[in-house]
Amino acid sequence: MKWDWDAVSGFMPHFWDGVLVTLQALALGSVISFLLGLVWALLMRTPTRWVRWPVGVITEFVRNTPLLVQLFFLFYVLPEWGVTLSALTTGVIGIGLHYSTYTMQVYRAGIEAVPAGQWEAATALNLPVARTWRVVILPQAIRRVVPALGNYVIAMLKDTPMLMVITVLEMLGQARLYSQEHFQFTEPLTVIGVAFIVISYLASLLLRALERRLVH
Repeated sequence: MKWDWDAVSGFMPHFWDGVLVTLQALALGSVISFLLGLVWALLMRTPTRWVRWPVGVITEFVRNTPLLVQLFFLFYVLPEWGVTLSALTTGVIGIGLHYSTYTMQVYRAGIEAVPAGQWEAATALNLPVARTWRVVILPQAIRRVVPALGNYVIAMLKDTPMLMVITVLEMLGQARLYSQEHFQFTEPLTVIGVAFIVISYLASLLLRALERRLVH
């Protein structure tokens, strides 16, 4: 097998387009998963069962169905109900919603790990419930869960190729399109594989630095 550098140079403009879309999907999907996961976790701690029960059903359903099925549903079924979104927007919502059900469990573990004395101290100081969560509980809980949240960011990165099935041309989508048009598969797919390794490694370094900063 001969390596074709012309194929690599010809693919690079498409590659950078794919990188941009991948990073957009990853960043926006991460924001949705982190924020929505926190909302799920807080709702699951409410004393009202009529709030906890629907949230539990929704999150269990999302967590136990494949991301691929959810993407197909959002992209092909919602338009029949009058909800039409762009492919990238659909992908971002789909991946963010899917992973929010996992980050919810991470937040829940972090909250439960906060010492009981912290809750008692807040009660003794007569702090309002909202202030207790905002100032006492959540800052401690979030510090504890940063490594686990970071792992899900990397997992989301590795799941972004699934967006290709709803016509989002992220990195793998661009490689597949270029390969089919030029009948050259080795070079584009190798470039994509290396890119995923590099981006994942850089993300892990950034998350370790953030973890050290929060811990110390």
